[in-house]
Amino acid sequence: MSQRTVEINIVDRKLKVACPIGQETALLTAAQELSDRLKKASNSKVISTPEQSLLMTALNLANDLIKTQQQLKVEQQENQQKIALLQSTIEQALSPTKKKRA
Repeated sequence: MSQRTVEINIVDRKLKVACPIGQETALLTAAQELSDRLKKASNSKVISTPEQSLLMTALNLANDLIKTQQQLKVEQQENQQKIALLQSTIEQALSPTKKKRA
């Protein structure tokens, strides 16, 4: 997959990052999200150093990712159950038709 260099801006720091072609918008969106979260963390009275700000932001992002993955897993299981129910309903609906023809 080909890559290109994209300039991103995180908390007023410009960085050049290699990015797969076609993923530039996703990278810029992620950089903006990170920048927004870092600004919010640095405005907190509890966090005093840039390292703490980075660490707390990383932990919050990881937590959000884990919660989203868990929610996706639950939704996938629910969808599988719905699909099984639909298949069963369709099979039951078609079953009497087959018996009548015989």
